[in-house]
Amino acid sequence: MAKVSIEEAQAFKVGPDFQIDDVDTAATPGVKDVGEAFEKFDDELGVLQKKLYANGRAGTPGTGSVLLVLQGMDTAGKGGIIRHVIGGTMDLQGVHIKAFGAPTEEEAEHDFLWRIAPHLPEPGQISVFDRSHYEDVLVQRVKQMAPPEEIERRYGAIVDFEQKAAANGTKIIKVMPHISREFQAENLRERIENPEKHWKYNPGDIDDRKLWTQYMAAYQIALTRTSTDTAPWYCIPSDNKKYCRTVVKTLLVDALKQLDPQWPAADFDPATELARLENS
Repeated sequence: MAKVSIEEAQAFKVGPDFQIDDVDTAATPGVKDVGEAFEKFDDELGVLQKKLYANGRAGTPGTGSVLLVLQGMDTAGKGGIIRHVIGGTMDLQGVHIKAFGAPTEEEAEHDFLWRIAPHLPEPGQISVFDRSHYEDVLVQRVKQMAPPEEIERRYGAIVDFEQKAAANGTKIIKVMPHISREFQAENLRERIENPEKHWKYNPGDIDDRKLWTQYMAAYQIALTRTSTDTAPWYCIPSDNKKYCRTVVKTLLVDALKQLDPQWPAADFDPATELARLENS
């Protein structure tokens, strides 16, 4: 097929029967030529996003927004999605990108969602989280940085937080680009051996790699506990990174189509303004 259809992209949605170990990370279902498929939605995605942004700028009542959450293991391709899907097709004036690292001292003094809320998208905007509030039920669970009862509380808090955002007009797409442990090793080796990629490498990535099994168990729990109709998770095979980017692009088109933005109506009379222009 020449593209990943919306129906095929939706097949990666995490449901109650989801098992992360069943995902074939090297699969590219529905696509023979990934390069061709990746470009299929470019024009449509660009127009839809510009319409959304235009309505936000115009203050059109009821204008929605989109939140794209990217959460995956090191080298899974989160940055590539931002560069090639967001940067390659969208008007960046209407995009807010936020990378969440370890909490600052001030952030750590508040509830874990305190630092997240200010970065939710404004009307007409697309926000992209490179890592997210899910660090607090993944990293902190695996490394036992918070008590088990606090981790348990956070799943419910996340669901409530996301449902409130959705009720305020935000379409939420949560993506786990899922890679194999073997593919991660290839990516890390390239970062170590290639001087042009040394800046991407963090020795702590090897420490996390040793906890792969524990991380997969944490993702299994987090995805199944927090994938809802209003804020679904998508676990996308990502050993072929361009395939994952193609699916993400399809999901964004689907979300924007549901918002159905139209070009804002002019608040002036075009004929009058053209006459004034001719006489200026």
